[in-house]
Amino acid sequence: MRRGIAATALVAALGVTLAACGSDSGSDNGGSKGSGELSGTVTWWDTSTVGSEDKVFKKVAEDFTKKHPKVTVKYVNVPFGEAQNKFKNAAQSGSGAPDVIRSEVAWTPEFADLGYLAPLDGTPALKEADDFLDQAAASTKYNGKTYAVPQVIDSMGIFYNKKIFKEAGVEVPKTIDELKSVSAKIKQKTGKTGLYLRGDDAYWFLSFLYGEGGDLVDAEKKTVTVDGPAGVKAFKTVKDLVDSGAAKTDATDGWNNMQTAFKDGKVAMMINGPWAVADTYAGKEFADKANLGIAPVPAGSGGQGAPQGGHNLAVYAGSKNLDASYAFAEYMTSVETQTTIAKELSLLPTRESVYIKPDVATNEMISFFKPVVQKAVERPWIPETGSLFAPLVTEYTKVLTGQTTPEAGAKASGDAYRKLLKDWK
Repeated sequence: MRRGIAATALVAALGVTLAACGSDSGSDNGGSKGSGELSGTVTWWDTSTVGSEDKVFKKVAEDFTKKHPKVTVKYVNVPFGEAQNKFKNAAQSGSGAPDVIRSEVAWTPEFADLGYLAPLDGTPALKEADDFLDQAAASTKYNGKTYAVPQVIDSMGIFYNKKIFKEAGVEVPKTIDELKSVSAKIKQKTGKTGLYLRGDDAYWFLSFLYGEGGDLVDAEKKTVTVDGPAGVKAFKTVKDLVDSGAAKTDATDGWNNMQTAFKDGKVAMMINGPWAVADTYAGKEFADKANLGIAPVPAGSGGQGAPQGGHNLAVYAGSKNLDASYAFAEYMTSVETQTTIAKELSLLPTRESVYIKPDVATNEMISFFKPVVQKAVERPWIPETGSLFAPLVTEYTKVLTGQTTPEAGAKASGDAYRKLLKDWK
């Protein structure tokens, strides 16, 4: 929410207190110790997918010690759905916060606004900053300062099972109408459901909202737009996909339900992003990786739209080991490390120079997603962006499961936003 003078002063004071007291994350008071050689402990909270991404990130992070043998990296995987509030609680209390956190792009301005992040301008963390993609760097800035380093960037597409498509004799849908007709034919020919539409995470709603020409808010005009005509139409679209049988959905555990159904060949399509590629390849349907196809999310009446996502590395303002934390953030976003991550996990780099590396330039998944990312819709980089999803997911799930109407769901979302965003229209 927008803050008054008193609240802003309180946060500023809190930031100073945290910096003075330091974290209780297990980091010791290391740094260069006057010799120029880094030492001490860096605790890193990684929020990547357990069972696929986390193994690669853990190894790469721990390899930092090969360059800095006197530094110990304490790797902690924190579930993505818990990390935002867990970090805020730890930072607010001054106890238990990590030195470095893998922050979803929308969290970065919120954490910075709260005074929990160290400004990185002029530090080693931003080495060769001109190499970062403009759209990736945008989410790292707040009030004229840089508070994070872009690690990966992403968007969303339709993942599809080529064998099922061939059996049904269908082509990849390019519009919502085609999505419905293709799903109907898949059901008729194979008995399988066309699309698994994740129903417990409103991020999966954004492609439909943008596809109708809508958005959550207009930050420049300080206006809530989710409950406008485009928002209502987007809610109607997702509801119709479920009611028509073109898609199946869920109210809980959406990630596992969706991934399992797709990997086992029970559904022909799902909407997902680069972060899902490694896990998807682990499914029996994709033992032959060539069976996985990816295409743009089908367009709505306003065109094709997909959200820009990704993750940044941010340094906690209260870290006891800022020098090593800056170096760690730089290392984890370096050309060398991003090349490794792209090769192993097919995640999109945030540095332009990484895309010309042979292992990256020939990666089919990265080649597909890069132009999608370039056209993706940026979310507003305001402190409240990360908080906009809580009320939206409540209404999104209720609409999909028939507990409310699209009109009522859009209105309730808009009403909740206006309570969150004080003085917005």
